[in-house]
Amino acid sequence: MCRTGELPEPLGPGTDAEFTALLEDSAEELYESAPCGYLSTLLDGTIAKINSTLLDWLGLEREGVVGRVRFADLLTVGGKLYHETHFAPLLRMQGRLTGIALELKTAGGARLPVLVSSALKYGSEGEPLLIRTTVFDASDRRAYEQELLRRRREAEQARRQAEADRARLAEALAVLQRSLVPDTLPEVPGMESAFYYHTASPDRLGGDFYDLFPVDGKRWAFFLGDVCGKGPQAAALTSLTRYTLRAAALHDAEPATALTTLNQVLHDRYAATGDPRYCTVVFGTAEPDPVSGSTSIRLASGGHPPALVLRAGGHADFLPTPGGMLVGALAEARFATATTTLAPGETLLLYTDGLTEARTGPRRDSLFGDDALLDFATRHAPAGAREVIAALTGLLAGFGDGLDDDTALLTLGVPAAPPHPGPATNPAR
Repeated sequence: MCRTGELPEPLGPGTDAEFTALLEDSAEELYESAPCGYLSTLLDGTIAKINSTLLDWLGLEREGVVGRVRFADLLTVGGKLYHETHFAPLLRMQGRLTGIALELKTAGGARLPVLVSSALKYGSEGEPLLIRTTVFDASDRRAYEQELLRRRREAEQARRQAEADRARLAEALAVLQRSLVPDTLPEVPGMESAFYYHTASPDRLGGDFYDLFPVDGKRWAFFLGDVCGKGPQAAALTSLTRYTLRAAALHDAEPATALTTLNQVLHDRYAATGDPRYCTVVFGTAEPDPVSGSTSIRLASGGHPPALVLRAGGHADFLPTPGGMLVGALAEARFATATTTLAPGETLLLYTDGLTEARTGPRRDSLFGDDALLDFATRHAPAGAREVIAALTGLLAGFGDGLDDDTALLTLGVPAAPPHPGPATNPAR
């Protein structure tokens, strides 16, 4: 074993001089055949020494380079400009630059991406003598970077395409959604109506529906409901339900009869498919009385939450429709009719369960519920149809992410009678 600082014993026969010569030959071979390029240049950039590795990369001969070519002449046009304006001045200022990306020109005209590190060599008096430069082939790195950029571009293109597809889908769904529910309601003489529709997800078709239309010279039919499921199948059921009710009302506007017709149509359509479909719906007729100013209401409900009436006296109450069964679930279903009269200043509210089943509380673990809705309506009574919708719209907005189901609202009200003017007075008296 040798001590620190001593040369190891030669592994084979030979003198110390031979072994020293072997080391010197190895150092020269390492320089010439190193896996990177080496060159030394004068301060003006003229190449004084260059190894075989770099010459092979560039396809050049040593005789044509040493003493004849400057390092900057090996660079592309852009690289040469960068070398003269940035690389060389910074090297003179700092004495060393590391890992600068440049491109060299090969004899065949190709571009060779490289990483260049240079350092000034100083004399004993501190004066700069020459520049030593190491050149690493960055072809694989450039190929990797280009591949990475290509994949990023493809990912960005895919992202933009996905966003465009989602936008087109959302637009198509919005158009289809508008075809399932009216975006305006007709004017009913002697009454005021309003509606609101909230879709839980713009990417899926909602299953709530409503409508208002005339059935004869004095009565108007209206309905509001919710079909089971979401998406295209729910949309098909919504369309079938809405147009069946409209057709049934024109034949016989009695609410229980219209729901019986709808039940038969849905059961006949879906019972044999093994995928039964049903809905909850409340159907009614409104008959304004131009003499008294009030409106008679007849309602029938198929498994739907009860209607709510805001009274002129400042209170509110539910209008129960007992015995109503889900529409379409059974071949035979019974529907009971309830009646009420809306006096001037009173409003009827129909809603889907997205309202009462909205999640509330700090942890969104409580349901809004029927009692809270009744209390809310009582605090706002009396209120016209548009006022009720405006108040409920603000309430729904306050639920935030707790409102995770479609919600439809429909109000019908009788405008409050204008106050009777008092006896005329003479301001001059």
